[in-house]
Amino acid sequence: MDGSGAVDVSTAATVCVIGAGLSGLATAHALSARGIDFVCLEKAPDVGGIWRQPGAGERGPAYLSLHLNSAKQLTGYADFPMPSELPLYPGHSDVAAYLQSFAEWAGLLPRIELRTEVVSVRQDSGGGWTVISRNARGETAERRFGQVIVASGHNTEAVLPEQLPPGADSFAGTILHSMDYRDGSDFAGQRVVVVGMGASGVDIAGDLSRHAAQTVLSVRRGLHIVPKQLFGMSVDLIADAPWFNSMSFPERRRFVEQALLVARGRLGDYGLPEPDHPIFSSAVTISDEILSRIRHGAVMPRPAIESLDGSRVTFTDGTSVEADAIVYCTGFRMAFPFLPDGFPAGPQQQAVELYKRVVAPDRPGLYFVGLIRPVGSITRLVEAQARWVARIVDGDVSLPSADVMREEIGAYLDGIQERYGRTQGASIQVDVGTYLRELRELQDA
Repeated sequence: MDGSGAVDVSTAATVCVIGAGLSGLATAHALSARGIDFVCLEKAPDVGGIWRQPGAGERGPAYLSLHLNSAKQLTGYADFPMPSELPLYPGHSDVAAYLQSFAEWAGLLPRIELRTEVVSVRQDSGGGWTVISRNARGETAERRFGQVIVASGHNTEAVLPEQLPPGADSFAGTILHSMDYRDGSDFAGQRVVVVGMGASGVDIAGDLSRHAAQTVLSVRRGLHIVPKQLFGMSVDLIADAPWFNSMSFPERRRFVEQALLVARGRLGDYGLPEPDHPIFSSAVTISDEILSRIRHGAVMPRPAIESLDGSRVTFTDGTSVEADAIVYCTGFRMAFPFLPDGFPAGPQQQAVELYKRVVAPDRPGLYFVGLIRPVGSITRLVEAQARWVARIVDGDVSLPSADVMREEIGAYLDGIQERYGRTQGASIQVDVGTYLRELRELQDA
């Protein structure tokens, strides 16, 4: 260690894994199973990613009412199922405890450096990777690895609208992002407007409605709301069923649209905007609760905010309410500040450009696990990604040329644009069944 507090370690393990959440632990387990030398760097005080944040009182995309939206059978790791005594949709504390138990069971903890933030990842002239990290004491370490696997998630930077409504500067209440929301009891007796109808928006609106004096849900664009269960089955178990996957895509779309019409009727009947797109053409919102809270008068739907004036919030339909707080549930921007500029996103950050959603074609030795957005549980996909990457690192699998990989990326993004539009978020969307088959074929090759 020199006078600046830097520690230079010239040679380290073969692989550096960044992140010890669900994806990072799956990756570490896959590497360990093949006897590959690795170290996992995690900036938090413990493993578990976003699932441990609410219990720790840390700022992040999670909140105290957070539960799984996917069934525990498909969310637990294949080699270490979730305990049978847990409910079908466990809460954040149960998931955090499960991930900790998995790390202990798999013997991963000795290979995980906690409270260690990755500051910089750069490829050197010899093709290896130099990783600079900083520990809790502020000491920096420089280590060289043959491979780097990024498994740190993509809910990193809070996104607010580019322009807040006119009058925002004069708003007398509090404006915050869901990143800073923890519990509805913090707003007891207040009048709150929630902006956005994604997963966090409907969760937070439902949570607030049990504490706030008034809860308003402001929705600019209609999204498909899907209950956690249809026909008494978890929707991700339906999506995993052979009979469902034997249908063509148009048949599956028609089946789900008809099932939703029977289960909940038209969204317009709840005062919400009807989606302007067919299902599976954009992200869906999974919720058993929000429509019931609207029907019970606990949540009032309104269109987009037109303007703010003091404590008054006016909507585009001319109606208005008095509000003490506005919670923007407007999503997150993927950010990897420790990576070279432009990775893994393409020009103007419009799309994530990775071969099979994992490999950076122009950066040999750089891989991403968990940088996907499925309709359903992510765990099986992450495990399949991790096993494939472990085989690549171990030399059992050879990658095609960079040109071939770029061609696959282009074809994939063209299909995404046709179905979802070309945005950064859409570019990581995958269909569980189709993508899982692709990964299994890659492993069998």
